[in-house]
Amino acid sequence: MIDYSPLWNTLKSKGINQYRLIRSYHFSSGQLHRIRKNEHVSTHTLETLCRILNCSVADIVRISFDRVEKES
Repeated sequence: MIDYSPLWNTLKSKGINQYRLIRSYHFSSGQLHRIRKNEHVSTHTLETLCRILNCSVADIVRISFDRVEKES
């Protein structure tokens, strides 16, 4: 599962709130909405965020695999 929770910490550490991301950096509010819901966004969107925040992809997204153990 794709998880964008690292983005919120990165935004906070960079002193950028969601309003500023939209207004000052012209980041799409629709894309931000998709990120809030952990929905699919393009690699272009990830690259844009990395450029704005001067960070790596790992600073805005992580992948977690849910392990389902089979019962014997």
